[in-house]
Amino acid sequence: MTFLQVSSLIAFIVIVVYVCLKTDFKQVLEDKPFQHKLFGAITCVFVLWLFRVSIYDGLVMHFLWLTSLTLVLGFRWAVIAATIVLIASTAIGQDPIAMFGVNGLLGVLLPIFLTYAVFMLTFHRVPRNVFVYIFLCAFFPGALTMIVKMLSLSAYYWVDGFFTWDVIEYNYAQMTILMLFPEAFFNGMTMTCLIVYKPDLVYTFEDKFYIDGK
Repeated sequence: MTFLQVSSLIAFIVIVVYVCLKTDFKQVLEDKPFQHKLFGAITCVFVLWLFRVSIYDGLVMHFLWLTSLTLVLGFRWAVIAATIVLIASTAIGQDPIAMFGVNGLLGVLLPIFLTYAVFMLTFHRVPRNVFVYIFLCAFFPGALTMIVKMLSLSAYYWVDGFFTWDVIEYNYAQMTILMLFPEAFFNGMTMTCLIVYKPDLVYTFEDKFYIDGK
């Protein structure tokens, strides 16, 4: 493992442990509906991550769905759920063990943090209604997380010397434009369906803030 991989692994473990210490795990044991929601979300994201493409060996792309995961579960549970998915994905050989820390930081924590940051910013700074929630909290972060994840991984591959920049640019970085729109649409439609048919499943959505009196 390279220095960056070891550093990323340590940082990722420290952050996840801190999040776990701040999380009430009794909720999983005592709240059956939440238990079903959590395990269902983990399963859905895991299955989605199984579908991936690679133009160049070692440069793998897949949808994230972490924006929806964050909006449904909240920041802390989204981190825990996505970490479980990453562990499972690594365990079955979908991701290299050496890349666990890097994938954790850039492919899990960064997208979740960006999604929640955008949600909090719009909640406090933008007039709240359903369309603001769908477009600014779901569609936009969906695209943003894909852009940031793929470009940050591109930078990592180049800095750590795994590939030349020409290989990264033409086989990975430029694919960002093809991935961001489907990711945005996927998350936007997911959250649209949930807040219409199952709003009680969405941690970050309440009628009194986005519907009542609008």
